[in-house]
Amino acid sequence: MGRGDIKSKKGKIFAGSFGKTRPARVTKKAVAATAEVAEKKKPAAKKKA
Repeated sequence: MGRGDIKSKKGKIFAGSFGKTRPARVTKKAVAATAEVAEKKKPAAKKKA
């Protein structure tokens, strides 16, 4: 568990990769796109008679 371990945060920093353990920095553009997609997926409210 250290610099050679790709699954650990320290190993990812050493290797220069990203993943679940070390997520890449999120941009405002990506956050807006994700919110837009989530908004489209919401089902319309049903009216009860």
